[in-house]
Amino acid sequence: MPRPTACTVEVDGRPVDAEAGRPLIEALSPHDQPGEFPRACYHPALGPLQTCDTCVVEVDGELVRACVTDTEDGLSVGLGGRAAEARESAAQLLLRNHVLYCTVCDHNDGSCTLKKSIESSGLTHERIPFRSKPYEVDDSHPFYRYDPDQCILCGRCVEACQDVQVTETLSIDWEAEDPRVLWDGGAPIGESSCVGCGHCVTVCPCNALMEKTMVGRAGLFTDWPEDIWHASIDLVKAVEPTTGYAPLYALSDAEATARQAATERTKTVCTYCGVGCSFDVETRGREILRIQPQYEAPANSISTCVKGKFGWDFVNAEDRLTRPLVRRGARFVEVSWEEALDEIARRLTGIIDEDGPDAVAVIGSSKATNEESYLTQKLARQVLGTHNTDNCSRYCQAPATEGLWRTVGYGGDAGSISDMERAALALVVGSNTSESHPVIAARLRRAQKLNGQQHIVADLREHEMAARADVFLRPKPGTDLVWLSAVTRHILEQGWADDEFLAERVNGLEDYRASLEPFTLDYAEERCGIPAHTLRDVAERVSHADSVVGLWAMGVTQHHMGSDTSTAVSNLLLVTGNYGRPGTGAYPLRGHNNVQGCSDFGTINSFYPGYQPVEDEAVRDKFAAAWGRELPLEPGLDNHEMVDAAYDGSLRALVVVGEELSLVDANVHYVQEALERLDFMVVSELFFSRTCEFADVILPAAASLEKDGTFTNTERRIQRLNRAMAPVGDARPDWEILQGIAAHMGHQWGFTHPSQIMDEIADLTPLFAGVRYHRLEGYNSLQWPVAEDGSDTPLLYSESFHFDDGRARLYPLGFREPQDQPSEEYPLHVNNGRSLEHFHEGNLTLRSAGLTHLVPDTWAEMTRRTAEKHGGLATGDWVRLISPHGEATVRVLLSEEVADEELWVPMQAAEINLMTSNVVDPDSHTPAYKEIAVRIERTDGPQERRGGERKGADRARKGARDAKGDPHGAPIPRHHHRYGNPTPQLGVQVERKWARDDYQDPLNHGRSND
Repeated sequence: MPRPTACTVEVDGRPVDAEAGRPLIEALSPHDQPGEFPRACYHPALGPLQTCDTCVVEVDGELVRACVTDTEDGLSVGLGGRAAEARESAAQLLLRNHVLYCTVCDHNDGSCTLKKSIESSGLTHERIPFRSKPYEVDDSHPFYRYDPDQCILCGRCVEACQDVQVTETLSIDWEAEDPRVLWDGGAPIGESSCVGCGHCVTVCPCNALMEKTMVGRAGLFTDWPEDIWHASIDLVKAVEPTTGYAPLYALSDAEATARQAATERTKTVCTYCGVGCSFDVETRGREILRIQPQYEAPANSISTCVKGKFGWDFVNAEDRLTRPLVRRGARFVEVSWEEALDEIARRLTGIIDEDGPDAVAVIGSSKATNEESYLTQKLARQVLGTHNTDNCSRYCQAPATEGLWRTVGYGGDAGSISDMERAALALVVGSNTSESHPVIAARLRRAQKLNGQQHIVADLREHEMAARADVFLRPKPGTDLVWLSAVTRHILEQGWADDEFLAERVNGLEDYRASLEPFTLDYAEERCGIPAHTLRDVAERVSHADSVVGLWAMGVTQHHMGSDTSTAVSNLLLVTGNYGRPGTGAYPLRGHNNVQGCSDFGTINSFYPGYQPVEDEAVRDKFAAAWGRELPLEPGLDNHEMVDAAYDGSLRALVVVGEELSLVDANVHYVQEALERLDFMVVSELFFSRTCEFADVILPAAASLEKDGTFTNTERRIQRLNRAMAPVGDARPDWEILQGIAAHMGHQWGFTHPSQIMDEIADLTPLFAGVRYHRLEGYNSLQWPVAEDGSDTPLLYSESFHFDDGRARLYPLGFREPQDQPSEEYPLHVNNGRSLEHFHEGNLTLRSAGLTHLVPDTWAEMTRRTAEKHGGLATGDWVRLISPHGEATVRVLLSEEVADEELWVPMQAAEINLMTSNVVDPDSHTPAYKEIAVRIERTDGPQERRGGERKGADRARKGARDAKGDPHGAPIPRHHHRYGNPTPQLGVQVERKWARDDYQDPLNHGRSND
């Protein structure tokens, strides 16, 4: 992006530094504070809305709105005289729609945009009385409420919903006698298409839209009984005509100051998906008041999804683990930390003495910090003496990483989320982005709506992204490699490839071209079920677009050809020259908040931190010298191999750091039997998970809000998270737990803060040489590789690829048929993935009352034709899905999103792995979770699972209940957003406000239209 150009403007005769081309209002409030200059409707993430009229200034003798006036050098701006009068009049009109009772308002946090704008407008007395609107407060949504009587109709919420989030739910009925914000044109919020992202609440300049966790809880006086609260407001309004607002402003400022002293605001990073949203969390003790995104957040700015904004109940769940537990016979007993660590050290040492270090293994957590991931592998390698360490990227992203290693060299996203948004065309394969990576999906929808970005979406389901796509491809399951290769071949045949790029920057073209011989468009049509003319159109669009990004996720990687299909995406991008420029590159969307960082920082069996090979003698010698022990040159076991080794008895002990291994690995019957065969198992966890049932020692871990550290998101962005509260009970951060285990086994690491761990990492790892905590203060971040001087790399491959010769490599591929295909006995294919409201197996989100209100259960989604063919099923019917490997019971949901003879099951209740097999991608050992064939049978209700229901999480897995407590009816309630009716429009449509008869135009001396 071009560098900003500095300029100087003259404001009332004073020189003011500014940035040329930016809205003048930013120069008038350089610290982004409405108290400097009124800005009730302006927000830098939204741009000029022109609804509040409080920013009027005089330029060259004309009254103009500062929000739509571009700054230029030498601009002369006047704030006084008629401009000041216009701003004060506009503020008066705002208070016609809003009662100013700041001292007893939950929104009086010291930075209330409306209050500060009213103050800085010069308003001291009300001249226009407040006029109540004939609407009730809408509190039908589980997470926020709307008070029309406090709404100033600024339209921020509408702009955020329509053109930032692009759910397109909110609008304003400007033509109504009493306009208000509408959801789906007039539906209750809780029955609308609102996805609960929270954008509207985040940008609201007053208390019209508020988090329910704030209402009656945020202020020092806001918890008063309602009659006293109303009486206090009446008292204030009674004295206001005499005193004016000045003393009331001072009183509310004093309350805000006292409130701020009792409230902590801490910057953190979301613990859910790999987007890496960062935001402030406001707390009072252990009470979480709200999540408040900030414009400067590098990955998300003001954006969140429903989980990141509201899904934090798990932190204070009643069933958090608070004391170490040790198995004594058939039960667990609470012990001290010393006893627990002594037991771990004694048992692990004994097993190593008997069978050697490779009889033990350590599995890290994609929810742990980078520093904790580093210590996880350090425990395995330095303390235990084994490379048997891995993490859950083995279950999802390892194939994507393999594809990138083969072709371009680095196993991470080629650029940033901003590049995804900047691209002319986005090719999205096997990703339900709207539900799995919601903030990235919002950026793509925005780019499509406002900038004309083309979307080509390939998926088995016609989900929201597919429905919006310019081209939607629905291939047969497991055949993405075929159509991708056919499209690439057609581009080469038509002369549409970027020949200059290929000649200058890519190796292997002729061998790759020869490998494409089988992949004709006709063969792709036959095998994939996609018409050849559609694939020709895709080839032309991709090859002729100025810039293309390729996005993919578990719909690609969780097949037994996941590595090869990931490689095919990268091959296509290379052939069309779409690497190394802004708005280009490969973007495998990482699933967990730190699944990228977990591997980056060494919790992987074949690499030290920074992908330094364990087989490299020089690398081995460096770490051996640093850690003071001999280290093997052979890679260790990965997750998949660990389970096999536990099953056959060669792996005797396992340390698991925050991984729900017994549910998330494929074929859980086999996995759980393998865990039962271990001699010793340690689990560090927040809750007594299913995996804890197999443990011998359970250690209570701290949640992300309870510790310091860093996460690395899908775009290779390293960000700091800061401790917002102390760990619950005797829980400890994993870095302290791992250090305690090491100490009890004779290794004193001596870390007192995660920053010291990062210093050690930087000293040993060229990829992170310049990563230091002082460079990550606030919302600063770094995208690896990071040079020693702190310079980072937002865009990879602009000069060379990560191979010795600097050239990328086209990688020849063949096609293998999917495993477990439908047959006469098992005629239905089962696909699976995330739902928006829950995360993976649900251990965190199923503990949220609000999230389970929105989605209380799991289900099997199928078309009406499939349901009729297989027993005349209807929504709400209980069925058994039976595969060759196991079975699950779920309720039916009829939907046209899926294809005939295909089912879709969400992950959140972990049923899917009751039916999966041991088939894996041979190159990455990632299970083929998406290759499942089943038959379907009607049943009477849910079947009890081994070990009973999961404590805590399964209590919420209810759905609707009848008088007997049995689930019945639709598994997704009718109030779910999928049943809403959005009202798409461009922005807030302020022109409709200006057309009202009662609109008073400040640029026309306040004259109305009537």
